Amino acid sequence: MSGGLNKFLGDSPARVLLRLVFLSLVVGVILSALNLDPLGLFDLLISFVQRLWNMGFSAIEQVWRYLVLGAVVVVPVWLVMRLMASRSS
Repeated sequence: MSGGLNKFLGDSPARVLLRLVFLSLVVGVILSALNLDPLGLFDLLISFVQRLWNMGFSAIEQVWRYLVLGAVVVVPVWLVMRLMASRSS
């Protein structure tokens, strides 16, 4: 059972928890430096969804642009990480 959990998480639960705590701290410092708070981010998300709703079908085009823009960054990073992980195992 723990082997499956470790495989799902990518490491032991304790190490994943420690990594998440560290990343949360780093992101918290960055968001604080940008003067952002969780409620403000939630409000931005609500505003974004409302704008998409109000835009109608042009919202689909906007979401598509965001998806492609994000994929241009995420997919190569993911691919490099997977290649590096496969070499180490």
